[in-house]
Amino acid sequence: MAPAAWPGPSRRIGGRTMPNIPPQDHAVPHVSTIPANRNEHVDLFVREYDGTRPHHDPEAVLMLHGRSVPALAGFDLQHGRYSWAQDLAQAGYDVFVMDLQGSGLSPRPEMDNPCNANPAQQNAALVPNPLVAACPPAYPKQLGNSQSEWDELDTVVEFIRKSRNVPQVAFVGWSAASFVMGPYVLQHPSKVSSLLFLAPIFPPRGNASKAGTRFDAPHPLPLSTPASQFGFPMNLTMKADLTRVWDVELKCPDQRENGMVDVVWSAIMDNDAIGKTWGPVHSGVPEGVLRFRNSFWWGWNDTTVPFDQTLGTVVPVLLIYGESDTQANHPSTDPRTDFSVPALYAAIPGADKLMIEVACAGHQMPWESRVEDLHHMAREWFKHTAVDGLKSGSYALDANGNYTALP
Repeated sequence: MAPAAWPGPSRRIGGRTMPNIPPQDHAVPHVSTIPANRNEHVDLFVREYDGTRPHHDPEAVLMLHGRSVPALAGFDLQHGRYSWAQDLAQAGYDVFVMDLQGSGLSPRPEMDNPCNANPAQQNAALVPNPLVAACPPAYPKQLGNSQSEWDELDTVVEFIRKSRNVPQVAFVGWSAASFVMGPYVLQHPSKVSSLLFLAPIFPPRGNASKAGTRFDAPHPLPLSTPASQFGFPMNLTMKADLTRVWDVELKCPDQRENGMVDVVWSAIMDNDAIGKTWGPVHSGVPEGVLRFRNSFWWGWNDTTVPFDQTLGTVVPVLLIYGESDTQANHPSTDPRTDFSVPALYAAIPGADKLMIEVACAGHQMPWESRVEDLHHMAREWFKHTAVDGLKSGSYALDANGNYTALP
């Protein structure tokens, strides 16, 4: 695959001018284990920014998106200071950004048929464009699952290890990437040097693995239950949905730069040639919808996290979340939506764990005003396995850059 276009020779970051590093886009071969296209040879999208210096040992970082936002819009937003991937590359790392199947620029099996969207979302998002009326899913099953996504992550990890001759890869995961990267680390600790989770989704009472196993599927896959939450392969988000959930978390003046919703939505649409043609039409132009895979996850809960003392002992862990994040911290009587970052911190058994709560920030921190603090913490972590001298414990970072220990 040819190198992607890039935004120019330099950019201003934190008051300093930094040279941009041109991206190299890879099509990483993979044999799919998703039931919808099982055993098909597919190419997984991976973008690389190689910031390693001559005569320096290469250090590789792999960044994985969450449930809905594609990887490039999340980690490589081409707008001013917001590309987290570029920032890490400019700090001297070989940075890789990947899309799982069902997201971004990787294959999207069964997702081009609008009838395969969540039936509860079709009327608002797809009628009258592209549907005249709502319709039942032609593929009434979920798309991805924990095992298929662990397999895809492993394919990319092995691609990095072999092509760059590195024994381990450092992980960055945002939001629901925790369902993929967390259990993967527990199964392959020798392949991962450290783990940074931003706003990780963690359900203490989440789906268990098959009884008597560590990470086997609890049910035969795919699930054939049309009436359930897993009876379709594709979910949808509209621009109004993004605006609504983001607005709720704005608690400080200037937390979000003016016009950022439009910038982010445009970047998301740039990653979906079909989704950008669907949805409400304004002045003859479709607004677009965010299409994302419907996955069934298991093996990420307060029973599995302590396995083998891996997290916080073999693999150091940094957890970062915004003080106003209502998605990663979402108390609920429903175990499917009862999420807590502090509960994940408590469940990690080892001492090499650090948690930082950031004031004036929410779930969308990579697109908010504290983005440079986020980038700084990541650079510190990968260089020192510590942040500003803090190696373990839980802290609050205030708007002035001061740390206070949390109880």
